[in-house]
Amino acid sequence: MRDDSGLAQTAKDLLAGTVGGVAQVLVGQPFDIVKVRMQTAQAGTYTGMGDCARRILVNESPFAFYKGTLTPLLGIGVCVSIQFAALQSVKRFFTQQNLRSGRGGKTGEELAAGQLFVAGAWAGLANGIVSGPVEHIRIRLQTQPASAPLYKGPWGAITSIYGQHGISGIFKGQVPTFLREGLGYGAYFWCYETLMQREMRKRGCKREEVPALWAVGFGAAAGYALWFTIYPIDVIKSRIQTDGFTPSTRQYSGTLDCARKLWRGEGIAGFTRGLGPTLLRSPFANGATFIAFELAYRALS
Repeated sequence: MRDDSGLAQTAKDLLAGTVGGVAQVLVGQPFDIVKVRMQTAQAGTYTGMGDCARRILVNESPFAFYKGTLTPLLGIGVCVSIQFAALQSVKRFFTQQNLRSGRGGKTGEELAAGQLFVAGAWAGLANGIVSGPVEHIRIRLQTQPASAPLYKGPWGAITSIYGQHGISGIFKGQVPTFLREGLGYGAYFWCYETLMQREMRKRGCKREEVPALWAVGFGAAAGYALWFTIYPIDVIKSRIQTDGFTPSTRQYSGTLDCARKLWRGEGIAGFTRGLGPTLLRSPFANGATFIAFELAYRALS
């Protein structure tokens, strides 16, 4: 491992993570709005992701695919930087543990599956503090009617929601967000880091010597690991974050109530709606995230 000071190392993690987050948003946003529209619409509104995308294009213009982008562009950059900083910090902690116990190879950096999952889960939970409100605001903007929008941009949504419902309104849907982030990013980073470590062993090289393009394939696989682990939770989160704020306007009293009603009303199909654009988006967005992170991290090193 490098002898960087803790502060310098964390700054490097944060900056490289921000680069990865910006790449993720720019590549993935058009797919994401289709996913959210399908997740939150009434059953039968769209015949599929092609129909949903066509309606957005025809009724709202091509620019609608980037509706609400400013919030994630600013917020997801912060989220992903937090993810990678938390991940790298826990990985270094486990590496030191391995060195003391004589595990993990000569450098201690070959982490076990459980260590990788815990590091990823911690990264997800740390990220969830920011991603919850960021995604809430983004989803409100993505789903508001084009003809009569409720909010004039991200700041308008934040001030309006906070003014009427306080901090709890901003953090609406935080329980399923933490559940999603912990489980999902545990699987996400476990998959990516396992593939990266295997490639390092196969080549007998250091991490920075693995061709950066391999990060695209590893990132794509990690994205699928994430979504196949947590997609039903993501649907519940989206439903709650587009639900009303007051008892008289709310459809769901909480996470479990939402899950029960969705199951009774639509069965398994309700928990998989919008999965198509998510799986289509995943290799592009997550491949872009990891190659951007790896290239930035190596440049900063």
